[in-house]
Amino acid sequence: MSALPLAEAASGALRRLTGRDDAAFRDGQLEAIEALVCGRRRVLVVQRTGWGKSAVYFVATRLLRDGIDGTPPTGPTLIVSPLLALMRDQVAAARRAGVRATSITSANAEEWGEIRAALAADAVDVLLVSPERLNNPRFREEQLPDLAARCGLLVVDEAHCISDWGHDFRPDYRRIRDLLVGLPEATPVLATTATANARVVQDVVEQLGAGGRPVDAIRGGLARDSLRLGVLPVATPEQRIAWLLAHLGELPGSGVIYALTVAAAEDVAATLREAGHAVRAYTGRTETAEREQLERALLANEVKALVATSALGMGFDKPDLGFVVHLGAPSSPVAYYQQVGRAGRATDQADVLLLPGSEDRDIWSYFASSAMPRQDQAAAVIAALASSERPLSTPALEAIVDVRRTRLELLLKVLDVDGAVQRVSGGWIATGRSWSYDAERYARVAAAREREQQLMLDYQQGGTCRMRFLQEALDDPTADDCGRCDVCAGAWFAADAPRAAIAAARARLARVGVELEPRTMWPTGMDRLGIPVRGRIGADAAAAPGRAVARLSDLGWGQRLRGVLDGPDGPAPDWLARATIEVLRDWQWQSRPVAVVSVPSRRHPQLIDSVARGLAEVGRLTHLGALEPVDGGPHGDPGGNSAFRLAGVWGRLGVPERLAAALADLDGPVLLVDDLASSRWTLTVASGALRRAGAPEVLPLALALDA
Repeated sequence: MSALPLAEAASGALRRLTGRDDAAFRDGQLEAIEALVCGRRRVLVVQRTGWGKSAVYFVATRLLRDGIDGTPPTGPTLIVSPLLALMRDQVAAARRAGVRATSITSANAEEWGEIRAALAADAVDVLLVSPERLNNPRFREEQLPDLAARCGLLVVDEAHCISDWGHDFRPDYRRIRDLLVGLPEATPVLATTATANARVVQDVVEQLGAGGRPVDAIRGGLARDSLRLGVLPVATPEQRIAWLLAHLGELPGSGVIYALTVAAAEDVAATLREAGHAVRAYTGRTETAEREQLERALLANEVKALVATSALGMGFDKPDLGFVVHLGAPSSPVAYYQQVGRAGRATDQADVLLLPGSEDRDIWSYFASSAMPRQDQAAAVIAALASSERPLSTPALEAIVDVRRTRLELLLKVLDVDGAVQRVSGGWIATGRSWSYDAERYARVAAAREREQQLMLDYQQGGTCRMRFLQEALDDPTADDCGRCDVCAGAWFAADAPRAAIAAARARLARVGVELEPRTMWPTGMDRLGIPVRGRIGADAAAAPGRAVARLSDLGWGQRLRGVLDGPDGPAPDWLARATIEVLRDWQWQSRPVAVVSVPSRRHPQLIDSVARGLAEVGRLTHLGALEPVDGGPHGDPGGNSAFRLAGVWGRLGVPERLAAALADLDGPVLLVDDLASSRWTLTVASGALRRAGAPEVLPLALALDA
């Protein structure tokens, strides 16, 4: 195949993709396409966000499907892509280029039959799947072998997810190595990412070369000439929110405000909206249909900003995004670069501002610990599956091993990729293959994460050009001073906020009262733990909707509550006592409580007793004392799963005779006071005990909600 027909055909496909007659390839794009189409090679492309990595695989797909210079057409391209939002954008872009693209996801199950028929008829040019789909039993057994055998091109999007060292490592991505080994010799492979340092590049290259194939790495400079970077080191949450209240309208166009937690994103969005700003929250709790609507609203500039967690990350493409603001710093420069790279793709200038918080390190630590598998838990999962005569579902496993659902799901993926367990129809089984905990590997990853966190702290100090710092963190050899950031050119943003904005932020953060939804269903498989409950919790034992003063993750109250709950026991400080009274004052209950009962606390007996007595005195309620601990009272790992959390409290809270006698005479609800609500099983079991002893209704009140 000569270079001329390839260049002509590729340019024509690019013009159709972009809809522009003057479209031309950027440096490296045609080189990558030629390596795939002519050389049928394996290629890793590391280029900045907005460079046009998708153009490479869509143009290559068109050429491979059409055949050039006498070469026969190939089968469809298989793209492994991490996010539904990314898939939606890619499908739309492919169709603009005349490429017939579709996806198989959990969101379009009703279309799977039609898609399978179209694949069988060779009427699909591009199929997008998630890495999780590669291990779906039906897809893995019924469709993947045929796709792998006739695949014309395999694309691994966001390839840094393959690597342990990548900031967004996903166990499911490691399945791709097995797929690579099984591909026919002549099948080209393209991996793309914008966020890979030298260590990640080396790791990805090694995995792409599975089966002994050479890999071409095409890497460009990562500087974004349109981005103007800055850091505003404000000390308190109220100062950060006040800055946004005062200056959001001054930022160019529309953009994204990133927060580190769901609670922070929701609270900040509500605060800005109340002040008249057109913003919405976008988090992991946002339903798929609403996410699509919010993405469309931002694309159409119908909102000033989405206040988002990392749920709005890879794949969202708005070329004219005018700004990105971070309330709290991501845990690494690599992750930060990826998020700020959403801005300024097709504009001359976009503003990027970081407002770090004192709570950032605690949040980093929490997420880092939850991502690492524990050896004892892994061994327990393998043993449970090995001893079972049938596959076990995740809920069934929860009643056997004390691992929280999200951690259990991650652990199963890791063990599956390592070959120790396998997902089959009906659940999970042990494979019988030997498996050992790679403590050295996880220690190396943990150490790398700590170094990345320190780099993020160093970035905030501003000793060097902001863009240069990020480039060097990603081992970009073209790193140079940008001349635009606040280090190079001085602060381009206002550093203060008016008193009125500070007062409004303070008032918002001072609000208390978070709804505490009652448990309605017992966990699956409790009979395995000797507890005779199943299905729905009966109305005669259920708690009513309750309240907590605040979440531990709240920007305003979180740190103050942590200080109390992590500190020595003692009477409630005045500010906390006033907050509990305010919660009761604003509680829209159907019937006012007439008495107060407290849950016995091993860590905070004085704290809880003082709160209960104070509420009884102020509210003129009868103080009935505390429930009675049985066999030492509730116990268990605070990070355990729902089944074991229930088992740890079941039967361990009793109603003393004096309390039972008093309950029988009540003509209204009981207020049940506890320190921390996490799984909510302590409050559920305590409420059931009070209901059975005669309480007509139980209203739970927790000082903090850990959720």
